[in-house]
Amino acid sequence: MAYISEVNMSFSDDMDDEYGKLFRRVNPPRAVIDNESCKNATVIRVDSANKHGILLEVVQVLTDLNLIITKAYISSDGGWFMDVFNVTDQEGNKVTDEGILDYILKSLGPESCFTSSMRSVGVKPSMDHTAIELTGCDRPGLLSEVSAVLAHLKCNVVNAEVWTHNTRAASVMHVTDEETGGAITDPERLSRIKKLLCNVLKGSSKSSQAKTVVSHGITHTARRLHQMMFDDRDYERADDDALVENKRPNVNVVNWHDKDYSVVTIQSKDRPKLLFDTVCTLTDMQYVVFHANINAEGPEAYQEYYIRHIDGSPVKSDAERERVIQCLEAAIERRVSEGLKLELCTTDRVGLLSDVTRIFRENSLTVTRAEVTTKAGKAINTFYVRDASGYPVDSKTIDSIRQAIGQTILKVKGSPEELKNGPQESPTRFLFGGLFKSRSFVNFGLVRSYS
Repeated sequence: MAYISEVNMSFSDDMDDEYGKLFRRVNPPRAVIDNESCKNATVIRVDSANKHGILLEVVQVLTDLNLIITKAYISSDGGWFMDVFNVTDQEGNKVTDEGILDYILKSLGPESCFTSSMRSVGVKPSMDHTAIELTGCDRPGLLSEVSAVLAHLKCNVVNAEVWTHNTRAASVMHVTDEETGGAITDPERLSRIKKLLCNVLKGSSKSSQAKTVVSHGITHTARRLHQMMFDDRDYERADDDALVENKRPNVNVVNWHDKDYSVVTIQSKDRPKLLFDTVCTLTDMQYVVFHANINAEGPEAYQEYYIRHIDGSPVKSDAERERVIQCLEAAIERRVSEGLKLELCTTDRVGLLSDVTRIFRENSLTVTRAEVTTKAGKAINTFYVRDASGYPVDSKTIDSIRQAIGQTILKVKGSPEELKNGPQESPTRFLFGGLFKSRSFVNFGLVRSYS
């Protein structure tokens, strides 16, 4: 009988999956763009059959276009998913570029691949480059050492993103062979690259955790970095980390038993891609967002999510609640741009990243975040740097670096960001307060409020 039960269960799952596919084919996603109803933003409405992860897919499309999401309303109770986003371009204007508007309609409308599993958040094969994923303990000069090894191995870094958080570092790099300009396919060479990079990540402490993965797949870089740092447990704090608590976002998790929701509220300084980082983390932690309201029209952003675990249950324990708070704090902090912003634009060549980061290291600067891109033979790189000893970056140091690299090649785009106090403590409020009649919330005392 047990065997029959398992077969019936498998048959039922297959039927449910087929029904879901049929439902999505009969009810394809629909996207509407409205540039009239809102005075200062473009309104995008998305309707679709609901499935786990669809909110992340929609937010990812808008984020990858570098659009700023100023407000959002999400509702996905039942089998249908409805989103409304207010977005602007980087200058705060409505989106009027016909190419971008057409791309949004194709990506989020009936022609989109919402019904396909091959979205950019997955892995797709590529022979244009080899992808290298690195995780390990952060230290001054680490990026310089990694890029020097790659240059020595005749690997050209064509794209890369580097994040550091809570003494951990993670990077996704796309490299090509110096001679062929394509992906590196020789197994022995790949094995050597992996071994040498792993040794660099471990440094003098051979017991430290380090991980190197080499593949020929294409992943969504930002989502992959979140996953890598989450797997590396960068959200865990040391006991003596209380000194920096005033800089953390205000994260609050309470249970609403009448509706079987856990309500997550987040107050933090607004920044680009904040919504993506939050939704990405909730999705990868296997939580489903049933309702959400986002308001980021000022310098502060307020996010509110009504969630359940994918198994249908709200947050069950204090330990789980603490973990949700820590992981959301980490997700918001990873992409915070601390330090001096430097932009480099020049003709690409093998060893360029190695040379530039070596000059940073020689001048006692450490890279806290980096984005490396190559377009039409041009290297366009952005670095956020700090003094390795923790002091503000000296202007004479920057002058010296610019003279070594080139005044017209390397430009300063900002000043060292002064650390500001986080949001002041305030009573918990819910933007969805009028959505339901009952208000029986249970607060388990794990409310973070820093001032």
